[in-house]
Amino acid sequence: MSVASIRVLVVEDSLTMRRHLCQVLSREPDIEVVGEAEDGRRAIELCQRLRPDIVTMDMMLPVMTGLSATEFIMAHCPTPILVVSSSTNRGELFRTYEALAAGAVDVLEKPRGDEPDGLWEQNFVWVVKLVSRIRVITHPRARLVGLTIPRTETRPAAPTRSPDRQACQVVTIGASTGGPAAVVTLLRALSSDFRLPILLVLHIAEPFAAALAEWLDGVTPRRVVYARAGDQVAAMAGRVVMAPPGCHMVVRDRRLHLSDEPERHSCKPSVDVLFESIAREYGASATACLLTGMGRDGASGMRDIRLAGGLTIAQDEQTSVVYGMPREAVLLGGAERVLALDQIGPQLMAVAVSQPGPRSHERDNPDRG
Repeated sequence: MSVASIRVLVVEDSLTMRRHLCQVLSREPDIEVVGEAEDGRRAIELCQRLRPDIVTMDMMLPVMTGLSATEFIMAHCPTPILVVSSSTNRGELFRTYEALAAGAVDVLEKPRGDEPDGLWEQNFVWVVKLVSRIRVITHPRARLVGLTIPRTETRPAAPTRSPDRQACQVVTIGASTGGPAAVVTLLRALSSDFRLPILLVLHIAEPFAAALAEWLDGVTPRRVVYARAGDQVAAMAGRVVMAPPGCHMVVRDRRLHLSDEPERHSCKPSVDVLFESIAREYGASATACLLTGMGRDGASGMRDIRLAGGLTIAQDEQTSVVYGMPREAVLLGGAERVLALDQIGPQLMAVAVSQPGPRSHERDNPDRG
């Protein structure tokens, strides 16, 4: 019995690069290139007509940008999109982040020309096959193109707490595939008086991680920075502190440390490395969230936090782009609660309700201090 082909639409304005991508894909017996587009408008037309299994999308396109095409496709004919783009300038990096927030599944850097023969092409084929199997959902255009930050003072009821659970002192978040969109949604759900420090590990290909904290800082209501060794966690109240590219983030003596230890689950930074340190340092006064992502990074660390008495929350299957990391946490018994993405922010607000309010001098600039 013949294996059904993966139908690919290749979107790239450079004729040389487009031919190369098509040739690489066409050599695979289980892949069929069903269309080529040189601009964003043509990409939309072909996607609507051909209904491919996956679109490879460049960001810098004439007529209509790759970002605009991604937003339209995900709003009107949702299709797994693999961004194949350059990471050489800040503007293109930001467009890539916005495409991921708009529903693109993953990102791959274009070949630089200095890779070992065939290595980039092999990885490209592998990622195309992987992304083509991912279920995607419709992203309403109003959620994509508008960066209006919803503000609400409505406070959900405080969660039921175990008798030995302490007041939360730190929130930790881990995410991978589908993570940029999920993190943006979650951070926008936190009102201005949320004053707990948030430690974040977000997997993204390292060439594209350089400006991710800056981008998140601009599109969410929270101050987002990369971790600096030696900073006190308590001093990060109200901020989001991200693990920097290529480093594990750990907490010792209630201070941030950066580690060059080997990858964990092929990830560096690793969610497990952070979560394990949080379980040791904070125990019952920690809250951990594990969002959409491929693989199992974060699952055992979340179990450690739960065993130490902390609150643990996994994103549910229905709202996850990839129900991998959260599923592994559930199977290990690490997730106390399994919630839809839009329920996690209110749950974190409920956790923060019992926290002491900010000092008077903090109220004038609660998020950007």
